[in-house]
Amino acid sequence: MSVPIQPVPVPAGPGPGLSACARATAPGEERYRVQTPIRPARRARVIALDPRAEGVAARLAERPWAAARFFALTPGADSAPPPALRELGGAPVSLDSVLSGTDVTVVLASEDTGHRAAARIGRTCFERGITTAGVVLGDGFEADEAVAALRPYARVLLLSADEDDARELLTALRA
Repeated sequence: MSVPIQPVPVPAGPGPGLSACARATAPGEERYRVQTPIRPARRARVIALDPRAEGVAARLAERPWAAARFFALTPGADSAPPPALRELGGAPVSLDSVLSGTDVTVVLASEDTGHRAAARIGRTCFERGITTAGVVLGDGFEADEAVAALRPYARVLLLSADEDDARELLTALRA
């Protein structure tokens, strides 16, 4: 003999019988939801100052980003008045065009070879109101001058031995 299954009565509105998730979707609860749309992705520019940092930038560039673009300091160009940059693919590009239309710049360094360029990039970003972040990879003593050059301009200055921290920073910036 089979026994018919009786439905369990569920309260109509929010109440102790419903889970928090169910109560959150109940009629009238939408007034508590955030109505502001999520801001679009930032137009980030990542600039590597030395060969090791360029390798990190190249690995980061392989990932899917919304609006990030990746550049490197041309080898031996640290003392040039405007830093000589190039796309990771090799085409030369001016700092002015790199920063045009951007709202955040992330400078990657692992040694001191690009410290003069770091200071010029940071100063230019500051003058244009572009948020600047610095990621110094490796042991801090290898890049003391790069850290000192970025310190006055970078809102975020991350010293890390783990290159995944650069990825996490770009993710947090919605790059």
